[in-house]
Amino acid sequence: MSMYKPLAIAAATLALGACATVPQPLQGQFNNVSTAGAQQGGAPGAKVRWGGEIIKTEPGPQQTCFFVLSEPLDDQARPTAGKSESQGRFVACRDGFYDPEVFTRGREITVTGTLHGAVTQKVGEFDYAYPRVEADVVYLWPKRVPVTRYPPGFYDPFWGPGWGPYGYGPWGDPFWYRPRTIIVPRPVYHHPPPPRK
Repeated sequence: MSMYKPLAIAAATLALGACATVPQPLQGQFNNVSTAGAQQGGAPGAKVRWGGEIIKTEPGPQQTCFFVLSEPLDDQARPTAGKSESQGRFVACRDGFYDPEVFTRGREITVTGTLHGAVTQKVGEFDYAYPRVEADVVYLWPKRVPVTRYPPGFYDPFWGPGWGPYGYGPWGDPFWYRPRTIIVPRPVYHHPPPPRK
Protein backbone atom coordinates (compact mmCIF):
# COMPACT_ATOMS: atom_id res chain seq x y z
CA MET A 1 0.00 0.00 0.00
CA SER A 2 1.31 3.42 -0.89
CA MET A 3 2.56 5.57 1.96
CA TYR A 4 0.45 8.43 0.60
CA LYS A 5 -2.86 6.58 0.96
CA PRO A 6 -3.11 6.89 4.78
CA LEU A 7 -2.17 10.56 4.50
CA ALA A 8 -4.87 11.12 1.88
CA ILE A 9 -7.49 9.38 4.05
CA ALA A 10 -6.47 11.45 7.10
CA ALA A 11 -6.62 14.69 5.09
CA ALA A 12 -10.07 13.82 3.74
CA THR A 13 -11.32 13.00 7.24
CA LEU A 14 -10.03 16.30 8.60
CA ALA A 15 -11.60 18.19 5.70
CA LEU A 16 -14.97 16.55 6.30
CA GLY A 17 -14.72 17.28 10.00
CA ALA A 18 -13.96 20.93 9.29
CA CYS A 19 -16.96 21.18 6.99
CA ALA A 20 -19.32 19.72 9.60
CA THR A 21 -18.33 21.80 12.62
CA VAL A 22 -21.24 22.82 14.85
CA PRO A 23 -20.86 26.44 16.06
CA GLN A 24 -19.68 26.51 19.66
CA PRO A 25 -22.86 28.12 21.10
CA LEU A 26 -24.94 25.25 19.63
CA GLN A 27 -22.80 22.39 20.89
CA GLY A 28 -23.97 20.09 23.65
CA GLN A 29 -26.12 17.05 24.44
CA PHE A 30 -29.81 17.23 23.52
CA ASN A 31 -32.86 14.99 23.73
CA ASN A 32 -34.12 13.41 20.52
CA VAL A 33 -37.57 14.99 20.68
CA SER A 34 -39.47 16.06 17.57
CA THR A 35 -41.81 19.03 17.40
CA ALA A 36 -44.67 16.60 16.69
CA GLY A 37 -43.85 14.62 19.83
CA ALA A 38 -43.62 17.79 21.90
CA GLN A 39 -46.93 18.99 20.45
CA GLN A 40 -48.56 15.89 21.89
CA GLY A 41 -47.32 16.90 25.33
CA GLY A 42 -44.29 14.59 25.41
CA ALA A 43 -40.96 15.28 27.13
CA PRO A 44 -41.67 18.44 29.17
CA GLY A 45 -38.41 19.87 30.46
CA ALA A 46 -36.36 18.13 27.77
CA LYS A 47 -33.29 19.90 26.43
CA VAL A 48 -33.64 20.36 22.66
CA ARG A 49 -31.83 21.87 19.69
CA TRP A 50 -34.30 22.86 16.98
CA GLY A 51 -34.17 25.13 13.98
CA GLY A 52 -35.96 26.36 10.91
CA GLU A 53 -37.20 29.47 9.14
CA ILE A 54 -38.64 32.39 11.07
CA ILE A 55 -42.36 32.94 10.48
CA LYS A 56 -42.53 36.02 12.69
CA THR A 57 -40.67 37.69 15.56
CA GLU A 58 -42.68 39.19 18.43
CA PRO A 59 -40.85 41.28 21.04
CA GLY A 60 -42.65 41.53 24.39
CA PRO A 61 -42.04 43.52 27.59
CA GLN A 62 -39.47 41.01 28.90
CA GLN A 63 -38.89 38.46 26.15
CA THR A 64 -38.82 38.10 22.38
CA CYS A 65 -40.60 35.11 20.89
CA PHE A 66 -39.71 33.58 17.52
CA PHE A 67 -42.37 31.60 15.70
CA VAL A 68 -40.51 29.10 13.54
CA LEU A 69 -41.32 26.69 10.70
CA SER A 70 -39.30 23.69 11.88
CA GLU A 71 -36.73 22.05 9.57
CA PRO A 72 -34.35 19.12 10.11
CA LEU A 73 -30.81 20.17 11.02
CA ASP A 74 -27.70 19.25 9.05
CA ASP A 75 -24.27 18.27 10.42
CA GLN A 76 -23.59 21.90 11.33
CA ALA A 77 -26.92 22.19 13.19
CA ARG A 78 -28.17 24.49 10.42
CA PRO A 79 -31.73 24.09 9.09
CA THR A 80 -31.88 22.24 5.78
CA ALA A 81 -34.18 24.81 4.20
CA GLY A 82 -35.85 23.76 0.97
CA LYS A 83 -34.31 20.27 1.07
CA SER A 84 -37.00 18.42 2.97
CA GLU A 85 -40.51 18.71 4.30
CA SER A 86 -41.28 20.87 7.30
CA GLN A 87 -41.49 19.18 10.69
CA GLY A 88 -44.24 21.44 11.97
CA ARG A 89 -43.88 24.65 13.96
CA PHE A 90 -42.55 25.77 17.32
CA VAL A 91 -42.02 28.97 19.27
CA ALA A 92 -38.77 29.87 21.04
CA CYS A 93 -38.71 32.69 23.60
CA ARG A 94 -35.65 34.37 25.09
CA ASP A 95 -35.17 37.25 27.50
CA GLY A 96 -34.35 40.60 25.93
CA PHE A 97 -35.18 42.50 22.77
CA TYR A 98 -34.45 41.04 19.34
CA ASP A 99 -35.16 43.37 16.42
CA PRO A 100 -37.82 42.01 14.04
CA GLU A 101 -36.12 43.97 11.24
CA VAL A 102 -33.05 41.74 11.73
CA PHE A 103 -34.82 38.50 12.66
CA THR A 104 -37.10 38.76 9.65
CA ARG A 105 -39.47 36.26 8.07
CA GLY A 106 -37.57 33.59 6.14
CA ARG A 107 -34.24 33.93 8.02
CA GLU A 108 -32.83 30.70 9.39
CA ILE A 109 -32.24 30.22 13.11
CA THR A 110 -31.21 27.38 15.39
CA VAL A 111 -32.14 27.50 19.07
CA THR A 112 -31.20 25.47 22.11
CA GLY A 113 -33.25 25.38 25.28
CA THR A 114 -35.81 23.61 27.42
CA LEU A 115 -39.32 22.54 26.44
CA HIS A 116 -41.92 24.39 28.45
CA GLY A 117 -45.55 23.79 27.50
CA ALA A 118 -47.17 25.18 24.38
CA VAL A 119 -48.56 28.42 22.98
CA THR A 120 -51.77 28.32 20.96
CA GLN A 121 -52.22 30.78 18.10
CA LYS A 122 -54.38 30.94 15.02
CA VAL A 123 -52.95 29.68 11.72
CA GLY A 124 -55.71 30.77 9.38
CA GLU A 125 -58.80 29.54 11.20
CA PHE A 126 -56.96 26.69 12.89
CA ASP A 127 -55.86 26.80 16.55
CA TYR A 128 -52.26 25.62 16.35
CA ALA A 129 -50.38 24.51 19.48
CA TYR A 130 -46.77 25.67 19.14
CA PRO A 131 -44.41 23.70 21.42
CA ARG A 132 -42.59 26.36 23.45
CA VAL A 133 -38.83 26.41 23.98
CA GLU A 134 -37.34 28.55 26.73
CA ALA A 135 -34.23 29.37 24.72
CA ASP A 136 -30.68 29.61 26.03
CA VAL A 137 -29.25 30.35 22.57
CA VAL A 138 -30.83 31.92 19.50
CA TYR A 139 -28.40 31.54 16.59
CA LEU A 140 -29.15 33.57 13.46
CA TRP A 141 -27.50 32.07 10.38
CA PRO A 142 -26.05 34.25 7.61
CA LYS A 143 -28.12 34.46 4.46
CA ARG A 144 -27.37 31.79 1.90
CA VAL A 145 -25.54 32.96 -1.22
CA PRO A 146 -27.08 31.62 -4.42
CA VAL A 147 -24.70 29.52 -6.51
CA THR A 148 -24.76 29.87 -10.28
CA ARG A 149 -25.06 26.51 -11.98
CA TYR A 150 -24.14 26.07 -15.62
CA PRO A 151 -25.49 23.39 -17.97
CA PRO A 152 -23.23 20.41 -18.75
CA GLY A 153 -20.61 21.25 -21.35
CA PHE A 154 -20.71 25.00 -20.63
CA TYR A 155 -17.37 26.67 -21.30
CA ASP A 156 -16.44 30.05 -19.88
CA PRO A 157 -13.54 31.51 -21.88
CA PHE A 158 -12.71 33.91 -19.04
CA TRP A 159 -12.31 31.14 -16.41
CA GLY A 160 -8.94 29.65 -17.27
CA PRO A 161 -5.73 28.53 -15.61
CA GLY A 162 -4.83 30.72 -12.67
CA TRP A 163 -8.46 31.69 -12.03
CA GLY A 164 -9.86 28.44 -11.22
CA PRO A 165 -11.80 27.72 -8.12
CA TYR A 166 -8.64 27.70 -6.02
CA GLY A 167 -6.38 29.67 -8.37
CA TYR A 168 -4.61 32.95 -7.93
CA GLY A 169 -4.78 35.92 -10.23
CA PRO A 170 -1.85 37.46 -12.07
CA TRP A 171 -1.30 39.86 -9.15
CA GLY A 172 -0.83 37.00 -6.68
CA ASP A 173 -4.18 37.60 -4.98
CA PRO A 174 -6.84 34.92 -4.62
CA PHE A 175 -9.26 35.20 -7.52
CA TRP A 176 -12.18 36.29 -5.34
CA TYR A 177 -10.39 39.50 -4.32
CA ARG A 178 -10.54 40.92 -7.82
CA PRO A 179 -13.44 41.19 -10.25
CA ARG A 180 -13.20 39.07 -13.34
CA THR A 181 -12.04 41.20 -16.28
CA ILE A 182 -13.99 40.83 -19.47
CA ILE A 183 -12.24 42.23 -22.52
CA VAL A 184 -14.57 43.66 -25.11
CA PRO A 185 -12.88 43.93 -28.54
CA ARG A 186 -12.97 47.28 -30.29
CA PRO A 187 -15.62 47.42 -32.98
CA VAL A 188 -14.46 46.81 -36.52
CA TYR A 189 -15.94 49.11 -39.12
CA HIS A 190 -16.12 48.04 -42.72
CA HIS A 191 -15.64 50.91 -45.15
CA PRO A 192 -16.54 50.63 -48.81
CA PRO A 193 -13.48 50.37 -51.07
CA PRO A 194 -12.34 53.62 -52.66
CA PRO A 195 -13.88 54.29 -56.09
CA ARG A 196 -11.87 53.11 -59.02
CA LYS A 197 -10.30 55.77 -61.17
